[in-house]
Amino acid sequence: MREDARKIAAILRGRERVKVVTHIDADGICAGAIASLSLDRAGVKNEIEFVKQLDPESVAKVRGDGTLLWFTDLGSGSLDMLAGLDCVIADHHTPSRGGEGEKGGRVEGVEIPTVNPHLHGLSGAQELSGAGAAYLVAAALDPANADLAALAIVGAVGDLQDAEKCRLTGLNREVLEDGKRAGVLDWHIDLRYFGRETRPVHKMLQYSSDPAIPDITGSEAGALSFLTGLGLRLKDGEEWRSWARLDDGERRLVASRLVEHLLSHGIGGRTARRMLGEVYTLVNEKGGTPLRDAKEFATLLNSCGRHDKPRLGLEVCRGDRRESYRRALTLLQDHRRSLVEGIQLVNELGIHRMELIQWFDAGDGIQDTLVGVVAGMVLGSGEAGADPALPIFAFAAAEDGTGVKVSARAARALVEKGLDLSAAMRTASASVGGSGGGHNVAAGGLIPEGARNRFLEEAEKLIKAQLSPK
Repeated sequence: MREDARKIAAILRGRERVKVVTHIDADGICAGAIASLSLDRAGVKNEIEFVKQLDPESVAKVRGDGTLLWFTDLGSGSLDMLAGLDCVIADHHTPSRGGEGEKGGRVEGVEIPTVNPHLHGLSGAQELSGAGAAYLVAAALDPANADLAALAIVGAVGDLQDAEKCRLTGLNREVLEDGKRAGVLDWHIDLRYFGRETRPVHKMLQYSSDPAIPDITGSEAGALSFLTGLGLRLKDGEEWRSWARLDDGERRLVASRLVEHLLSHGIGGRTARRMLGEVYTLVNEKGGTPLRDAKEFATLLNSCGRHDKPRLGLEVCRGDRRESYRRALTLLQDHRRSLVEGIQLVNELGIHRMELIQWFDAGDGIQDTLVGVVAGMVLGSGEAGADPALPIFAFAAAEDGTGVKVSARAARALVEKGLDLSAAMRTASASVGGSGGGHNVAAGGLIPEGARNRFLEEAEKLIKAQLSPK
């Protein structure tokens, strides 16, 4: 892959201007920022275009005046649409066609210089993110770009690449090492729950998941009772203490007692151990802010992208700690509120079940950019009676009126049994005149209005074939 990155870097160096086209989620925003910063440093004029997905309309919009297009965190699943474009790709999604192990993006005569782990038999869901692919190109442009490894890790964590093994693996480890040598990253074993830097400890436990904690998850009173029972000092004066503000001894006490608590409630040791894993720190960011912890940084960026303000996130990634950062923090609060409201709506609507699929249709009640996040949270928490043993499909009206957005999520245990949501989404959406793709564990698509039931029938057939004994 480093050789692929060097080939793209050589192409970029020879251009006066480049347009970066990237996705709106945390991984896409980080990928776009890495691309933009590395081009700035190389003296190449550039601009960034954000798109929710690549479809004929968005491709026509970016086709432009012949400027070289650099697609980051997208492109591989839409190779046929890119025929005739002067472009390069740094992506991690499953290629639309062509076998794994190919050395470039190829489909029906279209060959595009590409950096993608799938082209080397590696996992784009676990071993390298879109931001990581962009980082490889940046590092090939100039080894001094190693400081951009911090953004690559934020992108990987935002894409949940550490979720299965509770640590980053594959090429992500090389990116981590680059970042540590550059003095911008560090990592250690700790509780993996969200909010280590910014949430009061009891709030971090109240909103815990993967694994959920009996009598504590979802209960502020339960979390407070557990912590006070340990004799933990929860405040410094009038200010609640965050997990990051506890000393090492206090953190070890809480972690060990939480494991004991899980085991005493019949939670298996393998599940209980998921509470602990690697956490990633951006060491040059201020403590107590969401920029210090990779998971919180990614959530801040997602809040920007999901609320149609990805450029705010881009400016934060590029170093703005004033106006853009202030506005991004406000969006983060709005994002959290929208997710809570989305989960409440799913509880009201209920989840429908088929033999191998569960689904809900939010209509225009949840933003199309948020419905996949809500689906993942519902699946992970068991809200609305969601069954973690089944993949979940979520539908929402596309805000631009182009059809219906579909998002799918599944537990990784199903992937180990053969589930591939990317393939199912791509084929099922195409069967009703739509388009889609993604990863084996998470995918998205766009289908015409009125096609939901036909789509679900086709998706279930495909998933049944995937999960059938071979």
